[in-house]
Amino acid sequence: MRWLVSLIFALAGLAGVSIQAPPTPAVSETIRIAHLERPVRIYKDPWGVSHIYAQTQGDLFFAQGFNAARDRLFQLEMWRRRATGTWAEVLGPAALDSDLGARLLRFRGDLDAELRHYHPDGPEIVGAFVRGINAYIEQSRTDPRQLPLEFRLLGIQPGPWTPEIVVSRHNGLFRNARDEVRLAQLVERLGAERVLQLWDFWPANPALAAAPQFDPGLIRDEILDLYRASRSSPDFQPEHVTAPFRRETAEKRASFAWSPPGWEGLFESGSNNWVLSGRRTLSGRPLLANDPHRRQQIPSLRYFVHLVGPGWDVIGGGEPALPGVSIGHNRDGAWGLTIFSVDQEDLYVYQTHPDDPNRYHYRGEWVQMQTAEETIPVRGEQPRRLTSKFTQHGPVLYEDLEGHRAFALRAAWLEVGTAPYLASLRIDQARNWDEFRAACSFFLAPSENMIWADRQGNIGWQATGITPLRPNWSGLLPVPGDGRFEWAGYLPVLELPSLANPPSGQLATANQFNLPAGYPHAVGYLWSEPFRFARILEVLGSKPLMSSRDMIDLQHDEFSLPARALVPLLKGLESEDELVQRARQRLLSWDRRLSADSSAAAIYVIWQRQLEVNVWKLYLPEDLEELAGRRSQRKLIGWLTAPDSHFGSEPVENRDQLLIRSLSEAVGELSRRFESENLDDWRYGDSRLHHNRIRHPLSQAVLEPLGAKLDVGPFPRGGSGHTVNATNNRDNQTSGASFRVIIDVGDWDRSLASNHPGQAGDPDSPHYRDLADAWAKGKYFPLLYSRGQIQAVAESLTILQPE
Repeated sequence: MRWLVSLIFALAGLAGVSIQAPPTPAVSETIRIAHLERPVRIYKDPWGVSHIYAQTQGDLFFAQGFNAARDRLFQLEMWRRRATGTWAEVLGPAALDSDLGARLLRFRGDLDAELRHYHPDGPEIVGAFVRGINAYIEQSRTDPRQLPLEFRLLGIQPGPWTPEIVVSRHNGLFRNARDEVRLAQLVERLGAERVLQLWDFWPANPALAAAPQFDPGLIRDEILDLYRASRSSPDFQPEHVTAPFRRETAEKRASFAWSPPGWEGLFESGSNNWVLSGRRTLSGRPLLANDPHRRQQIPSLRYFVHLVGPGWDVIGGGEPALPGVSIGHNRDGAWGLTIFSVDQEDLYVYQTHPDDPNRYHYRGEWVQMQTAEETIPVRGEQPRRLTSKFTQHGPVLYEDLEGHRAFALRAAWLEVGTAPYLASLRIDQARNWDEFRAACSFFLAPSENMIWADRQGNIGWQATGITPLRPNWSGLLPVPGDGRFEWAGYLPVLELPSLANPPSGQLATANQFNLPAGYPHAVGYLWSEPFRFARILEVLGSKPLMSSRDMIDLQHDEFSLPARALVPLLKGLESEDELVQRARQRLLSWDRRLSADSSAAAIYVIWQRQLEVNVWKLYLPEDLEELAGRRSQRKLIGWLTAPDSHFGSEPVENRDQLLIRSLSEAVGELSRRFESENLDDWRYGDSRLHHNRIRHPLSQAVLEPLGAKLDVGPFPRGGSGHTVNATNNRDNQTSGASFRVIIDVGDWDRSLASNHPGQAGDPDSPHYRDLADAWAKGKYFPLLYSRGQIQAVAESLTILQPE
């Protein structure tokens, strides 16, 4: 057996992870616990992945919940409070809007129908999972040593879980209410034609005129205050952190430095996935790769687990608060996902009765709103009693009592079956392409590009998501709620695009516009820019046969297609400033790769930022620059490569002057940042420029050195928001791929994975940050699947024994 251990760890070294093999473990602990029918064995491997072996389905998901709580209890408590709207109970009145928004936007439908949508045994599976979480919470109350550090800092205990928490919608990526508000304001100021020129829409030129007899000037930012609050970091008063750990500060509020895994703009996040058939690989087996891009956070959003029981043998990543696995493989096939940009939201505006704001005008009649009373506990104060209101379209987000208007959200994701990722339970048991597609028909939220590969050699792509049908408007602007603009039901999921076994032997998605030519439904108009997808196709087409090593390289590819278009514009231009001239020459001789150790990459990125600022000033009034939001790189390239009258009477000459002026400003900025005019001192991945530092939710509210213990990083980073290794366009990489898999279909033990910063959420755990350095260096660990190999390297074994 030792030869097998040595082989596994040699393969781990090739994947870039260097660790020492532990001895085959004895039983680390036996835990006697109620609610179990039979013993469950949990092996934890050296990378913190738990492999759970149960003899009944109920025990399997009970153990998944118990184990998730053991590794991620404080994260689960944050999730619970977000889902139930009880942050103010801990953080004080500053979190009230967050709680009210969460309560207003929660699912209120039939819970049994909801749970059975995700799996025929949904109520039993979710019930067992919740009982497992609660069993660990109950143990932690009798032994406070099991409580992670954060509970002691806040002086709280974890609360009990219910199935309603599991089906919370707060963790979903939904769209496009925010864009509707922004676009309405832009159309009001600039007109529809001008906005169509500034924003990228696919398909092009959608209807962007305001509805008849509707004033877009009614739309203001505060309409979405509760919507935003339900999905953003709540604030808190520093005195609400227990005194020994409170940081001295004169500020009245501090940021609870965590955002839920709900909304990040598609331009800031996104994802990549691709799959190759065996005809395109050296091994002759399909290869599937996925790197979903979400917020970088502690603990990480994704959590690897392996579930083995009757009818189940699935491994991969999910969210720790959900049963099952959302990205991974079983014995027969593998799957991955990226966002497919269905527009699932609409903002409705109502005229309300002058004498009764709870009545709204609809189809010639005054209709009574429904109401729900909310009592929100508030730390340090009396509970607040508030009223939530609902029209037939959905929750009322805002009321203008003086103007007699109300604003409500119609959200497809409040329908039965739209809890994010939970329908993965059906996919976890799919054995072939047809079963996979059938399972995808239940996958309503978020809307996704699902890819598949199986041991029979089949590969496929199926778009999923609950898709409203809008017969008489585009869905890009708010509309009157008077009955003229109604959804005509939903498009069946399997009528969304799909493709199986293409002649090319490859499929890829990167959130780009990918509706086939002639497709009859405009499911949405706002998609990610095409650069990541174009680069993936370029690399996949560069050689006939590829290996896992090629997949690793592609997931970390930092070649910039925008740089390939913009840098040549500097040819033939001159600057009287010698430093600027040297910077220009370095850019022209650069390989266009945004490597962390590259000085040219540093010059390019700051130059590109200055170009963006200077060019958009030509196209937008200064007071609208922030409102414009989406700054399309594709538009920027188009304007600079073919300058028009916005550049003045001599567009080419003025464009050239702007290019050099922007470069001069970039050189000045870099000289200040690095306190040097030596180009060799400038490095793109320096902590003063592009890096990754992730903050623990409490690190900014505690005294040092505890804050440093909680945070992870900084790490040097390459790439950008437009490279396949998507590291966003900010100095600190706040979003991107913390989770990656490369799945060798059929030879499962050769699959590879990464997860940043670690599998555990407890700062005192050895698995809290142990994967961070390898992640930063582009390295992986083996995602072991066969029981023999798992047992050969396991660092611990826990037996859950029925009482």
